[in-house]
Amino acid sequence: MMMIRVRSRDGLERVTVDSPHITVSELKALIENQLRVPVSNQTLSINQNLLLAKTLDEMLRFTDMSNPQTLVSSLGISHGSMIYLAYEGERTVAGPAVKPSGSFGRKMTMDDLIAKQMRVGRQENPHCESVSFDRDTANAFQHYVNESLAFAVKRGGFMYGTVSSDGKVEVDFIYEPPQQGTEENLILLRDPDEENLVEAIALGLGMRKVGFIFTQTVGQNKKDYTLSNSEILQAAELHGQNDLKEWVTAVVKLEVNEDGGADVHFEAFQMSDMCVRLFKEGWFETDIAADADPKLSRMKNDVVVGVKDTKEVDNDFFLVVVKIMDHQGPLSSTFPIENRNIPVTMRALKNHLDRAKSLPFVKRISDFHLLLLLARYLDINSDVPALAECVLAQTSVPEGYQLLIESMAGAS
Repeated sequence: MMMIRVRSRDGLERVTVDSPHITVSELKALIENQLRVPVSNQTLSINQNLLLAKTLDEMLRFTDMSNPQTLVSSLGISHGSMIYLAYEGERTVAGPAVKPSGSFGRKMTMDDLIAKQMRVGRQENPHCESVSFDRDTANAFQHYVNESLAFAVKRGGFMYGTVSSDGKVEVDFIYEPPQQGTEENLILLRDPDEENLVEAIALGLGMRKVGFIFTQTVGQNKKDYTLSNSEILQAAELHGQNDLKEWVTAVVKLEVNEDGGADVHFEAFQMSDMCVRLFKEGWFETDIAADADPKLSRMKNDVVVGVKDTKEVDNDFFLVVVKIMDHQGPLSSTFPIENRNIPVTMRALKNHLDRAKSLPFVKRISDFHLLLLLARYLDINSDVPALAECVLAQTSVPEGYQLLIESMAGAS
């Protein structure tokens, strides 16, 4: 018995497989049976770029799982592996079994009644005193979504930095995972192997993951909300996955200025304790109807807002504003950034090192995105932390590493 994870436009699901020695055809039959996607509609691949395909012709270019007789084990698929599923049309997803409670004849205590009530109010104070963005890092992120994406599709990333003892968060770099953005939604196609490299670099730099940043599109500017219901769900999920009480959610958007032009604007929030609790305990309706009001989050059961029982909560009740500042951090942000339109190659490494020839070598490599490229070719347990620690302390890079990096650049 093994489990295969299936990522589609609907999110992450799981398929149970009796044996690792099954064919692609048998796997498709299991997906039809368990996930309700007809075999004839399925396109499968171990390449996450399948989810970026917009037409059937684009889907059919992914042929690694097109032969129905191929054994999935020959593709490196085993227990816990991730595959990607694209399909046309709609499907009906089976909902969870509901067990009625509070039926007639059952005595309810006052504790039972209180347990059924979740009171949603505004949280006045964040656990985070403030969030400060490294100027170059913030500019590299906003410049891309402004100049290259024109705020037409959403973009997101994880913020890394430090947290002081008095709750002040400093963001020193942003990691942008593989993703698919549309005008209304942001799907993160997370790569565990790449994220392990990111965490190793952050650890060596004395930093940690401190929050999530994403953009709102120009189309959303016309809507009357701070965060939409789908943005609340995504922010609450990511906040709930982390044990950092100072976790910050940042939003970047265009705002019309007094002269009629548009300025890039940063806002920062924490999701309220109640919001994170409701999400963790499964109170949120996660299937959002197309005609739903985006400024309201819908609950599966009544909650108490003020003196009213309701299943719909204004999203602003879940947001706690965080003060924004800026600083000049220890890293540069001039190296090309991962998972954007143009792949980052060793040619970029050579160009970067050539441009910074006048600087000490440790300064030339003091860029998270450069370190991430190098980390793909180095040992995660020894080489990556050693280089990151040189950058943290701004000490000389050992000659062996310097020669290795220069030879990698020279091979481009």
